[in-house]
Amino acid sequence: MARRKGVFEQVLGSMAKARAARERERLREERLARAAAEKAAKDDARAQAARERKQQAEAVKRLREAERARAARDREQQAAVAKAEREARQAAAAREKQAELERARAEQAAKKAATLKEKTAAAEARAAKTRSREVKIAEAAHRTDAVAADDEAFERLLGGRARPAPTVSVAAERRFNDGGPAAMVGAVLHELSSSVYPAGLDGAAAADYRPELRELVIELDLPRVDVVSSAAGYRYVQARDAIEPVLRKPAETKAIYGRLIARIVLRTLAEAFAASPATIVTRVSINGYVRTKDRATGQPIRPCLISVGAGRDEMDAIHLDEPELDPEACLRHLNALVSPHPYDLEPVRPLVTFDLSRYKFVEEMNVVAGLDSRPDLLQLKPVEFEHLVRELFEAMGMKSWVTQASRDDGVDAVVINEDPIIGGLCVIQAKRYSRIVGLEAVNALAGVMDDKHAAKGILVTTSWVGQASREFAARNGRMTIIEGRQLRHLLKEHLHIDVLIGLDRVPPDWTSEDLGNQPE
Repeated sequence: MARRKGVFEQVLGSMAKARAARERERLREERLARAAAEKAAKDDARAQAARERKQQAEAVKRLREAERARAARDREQQAAVAKAEREARQAAAAREKQAELERARAEQAAKKAATLKEKTAAAEARAAKTRSREVKIAEAAHRTDAVAADDEAFERLLGGRARPAPTVSVAAERRFNDGGPAAMVGAVLHELSSSVYPAGLDGAAAADYRPELRELVIELDLPRVDVVSSAAGYRYVQARDAIEPVLRKPAETKAIYGRLIARIVLRTLAEAFAASPATIVTRVSINGYVRTKDRATGQPIRPCLISVGAGRDEMDAIHLDEPELDPEACLRHLNALVSPHPYDLEPVRPLVTFDLSRYKFVEEMNVVAGLDSRPDLLQLKPVEFEHLVRELFEAMGMKSWVTQASRDDGVDAVVINEDPIIGGLCVIQAKRYSRIVGLEAVNALAGVMDDKHAAKGILVTTSWVGQASREFAARNGRMTIIEGRQLRHLLKEHLHIDVLIGLDRVPPDWTSEDLGNQPE
């Protein structure tokens, strides 16, 4: 019993010790918790203090920035005020200076007026003579400026070339697909004719297409030698009271002309490539001719001065806008045939010409020599009328041939002509009619043009056509109609023959004089 009591007391003692230990542990944990809470409170207080210090610093910074902005605005306002004051002073000074100049001019004008009033009749005569001399001096200067302007225009010729938009070559390709080579050639010639040249340099052009070589062949009218002034300028010679030219050296005039025609040919090459489709035209050849008179015989001649051909890649490699480009050296680079003396019209043989092998021609007949003084065109035989038309075009400076009467496919003659009205390699239908030429004839000519790949078509008639035919030709754009009254004027102008047209009645809008009848 006593032993059990002792054990019980031991257990109670152990339990008391355990409670005491737990109490100590609890007190220790409470102390630790209070210490942690105190530390957290201190940390929060320090963080709050830091935030407050930062806010104060930012407020100070904003305040300083606002002060700097105000100071800057104040400086700008002060500068603006100072500038306005300075400009006002300058304006006032300028007004004062202008006023002084005006006062000086007024005083000078008053002095001149007083001097003029004192002039005698002799002084007035001398003044008139002086004015005349000044007019002539000014005229000499004007002429000199005109020569210099022409020379400068020649130098800038390559830079002024037309640069068609890509849509132009696309349109030419579409014309080729729709209307064949002749339609494409017509589109290219249209672009070439729209290129703006200085006055006197806008020569006509004709063209043909060689499909087997994808080559465009162009015949180009070059300016005559007299387009280059033999005078470098003009001066007033007081001793003779006359304006006299200051002549260039002949070598200088010839050199200017040689460079000029070289630039025209190079410019036409570039414009032809730009206006034609690259897939259809890979090469362009140009023959440059001059229409003039033989100095020995007085007969019309047409020498070829430049013949050149170039591929598209060759032209792409040439920088025509380079100021130091020598046009004559450029032609030599392209292996062109160039007249050694172009100013003297020494010709060269063209590298390539229009292909006329597709037509069959007959021997020429001199119709004009056998005509009466006032022949009636309707009394001519058809073949005589065709040869008369051929002689007319030749008198106009063109090459022409009459085709065989049988199986001529609707072609009465073939003409190579660079005139802007007709232009190109042309097929001609000659209609010796006494009645109106119907629309079917105009449609047939359009078909022949496409079949023969002709650049142009010309219908020549002794009678007239209707409005529908004229509108069709205008829409076609490559067709020319020469009615009887126009034919009469052309024959009189170029062959010097006065013809009659014995129609039964006067066509609409004509007069009896258009038929060759004398006015009543």
